[in-house]
Amino acid sequence: MKLAGKTAIITGGGRDIGAAVAKKLAAEGANVAISYFESSKGADAVVAEIEAAGGKAVAQQADLNTQAGVDALVGAAVDAFGGVDILVNNAGGLIARHKIADMTLEHWNNVMTLNLTSTFMMTKACLNHMKSGAIVNIASQAARDGGGPGAVAYATSKGAVMTMTRGLAKELGPDIRVNALCPGMIDTDFHNIHTPDAGRRGFEANAPLKKQGHVDDAANLVYFLACDDSGFITGTNIDINGGMLFS
Repeated sequence: MKLAGKTAIITGGGRDIGAAVAKKLAAEGANVAISYFESSKGADAVVAEIEAAGGKAVAQQADLNTQAGVDALVGAAVDAFGGVDILVNNAGGLIARHKIADMTLEHWNNVMTLNLTSTFMMTKACLNHMKSGAIVNIASQAARDGGGPGAVAYATSKGAVMTMTRGLAKELGPDIRVNALCPGMIDTDFHNIHTPDAGRRGFEANAPLKKQGHVDDAANLVYFLACDDSGFITGTNIDINGGMLFS
């Protein structure tokens, strides 16, 4: 257990990649604090599974678009476990597909706040409690290639997360390492909602690995970046897309 005694915060840890990351880090010994936005059902199930396996976890309702929500999540982790060693900025989303010509300023700002500003606020809040450790951000393949139709705001926000990752690595080293994932087609509710099935089948046909990724693929990479096995890696944005895009 390479994370024994460590405390990890995973935003949006009640489903999909966030849930897989929470369970993986807990299985490797970390105490885990996860956030959920509306329904606690998924987060409660993740906590129950971790505790049934002998781990420690807490779930906190938090609107990470607000400072109050950020403070509630970080405070819950510190109150339960005494500090923060690992931050996984996973919460985010596309919200909806809108082309620029039809996009409202409100939508643009909402996407930026959800994906970028929340990452800034979470990082800043955790730094008050982190003397060392690792931050892992979740960017996107869309940040590399501009995304699909109507995803300019999302792709732009995730591109900014990539740039923030590089800047933070310089600013927070040597004590804190900062890296990011750029996931492509991972089988999640994100794509159930926003990607037509034909697009997913097309991806499987054209990707070198001929399959969609699994949430555990992403979780395993987050674990690697969070533990000392990646101790000489910082400022990287790592593609995980089945070979669909090389950067």
